Amino acid sequence: MKKMMAAVLTLVMLLTVCVPFAAADGVLNVYNWGEYIDKQVITNFEKEFGVRVNYSLFSSNEEMYTKLLSGASYDVLVPSDYMIERLLKENMLQPLDRSTVDNLGNLCEGVQNLSYDPDNTWSVPYLWQTVGIVYDTTKIDPEKIEEAGWDIFLDPEYAGHTYMYDSERDAFMVAFKALGYSCNTEDETEIQAAYEWLIKMDEAVKPSYVTDEVIDSMANGEKWMALVYSGDAAYILSENEDMGYCTPKQGTNIAVDAMVIPANASNPEMANQFIRYITEYDNAVMISEEVGYASANAEALAELSGEGGTYEGNAAYIPRAGYEQDEMFHDNETLKKTLSELWIKVKLHE
Repeated sequence: MKKMMAAVLTLVMLLTVCVPFAAADGVLNVYNWGEYIDKQVITNFEKEFGVRVNYSLFSSNEEMYTKLLSGASYDVLVPSDYMIERLLKENMLQPLDRSTVDNLGNLCEGVQNLSYDPDNTWSVPYLWQTVGIVYDTTKIDPEKIEEAGWDIFLDPEYAGHTYMYDSERDAFMVAFKALGYSCNTEDETEIQAAYEWLIKMDEAVKPSYVTDEVIDSMANGEKWMALVYSGDAAYILSENEDMGYCTPKQGTNIAVDAMVIPANASNPEMANQFIRYITEYDNAVMISEEVGYASANAEALAELSGEGGTYEGNAAYIPRAGYEQDEMFHDNETLKKTLSELWIKVKLHE
């Protein structure tokens, strides 16, 4: 009996010692955007590495940031470029283990040497996009929209037939670019001019202000034109052959979502393995094919957009790269607050 009790005690002690290590080593906490991955990739990773992926979703960079400030711990995050800037300023990230994440030579040109992390010390691009106009080619002449660019949103001919994305950043980007300004301007005169441009837009086309419902609505041809992210536009074009896509010549926003490891991650070793795994060609193809946003993997991008690829001939799939007028958003809370207040006034305008 004593021997049995001793054996039980020994087992309990071993479990007590091993459980914390097993819990850290056997679970990977990932925090990503909704509908932004092929679930089979997660399943395959779990099988190959013998871990359980605890996969949580956020709907905005700000929601993710607030969660981090509350003390939540994740192993891998997928924030956007400007949010990565903020996380780096506040020392909330840890550098990648480049001996593990050793396959970054396959990054496509559009996501190389990014300003917030030019050497990929802290982040690896996941998917990327631009913002543009999806339009019904049976209602709007492609030549007209290419010539007008963002100013098409000032044409009263399209009153009641327009969607505007309900986002102060994206809407003000349209106005800034239409006026020839930087989308990161802090000039009060330029901000006021952009606000007045949006008031004119509201009066001219009387848009419906929407978010993700724009995707199915445009795929179903419910409006004639809409401000849309290129990844969503790729889906719309694949569903409705009458739809076209324009990236205006005045310039647009380029956005990159990238994988990072928080400073308080409990399983950084497995986080580095996960980032490497996601970046591999086969997995990059599966993810980009599923969600419609452009892959950061050059080979995957070429495969999906090339002959026989899922997005062959799709004008929205590959974001424009290297165009002088295109910009990334930068972290600027003061500017964001100002634009947010003005955007409310635009939507309430009568």
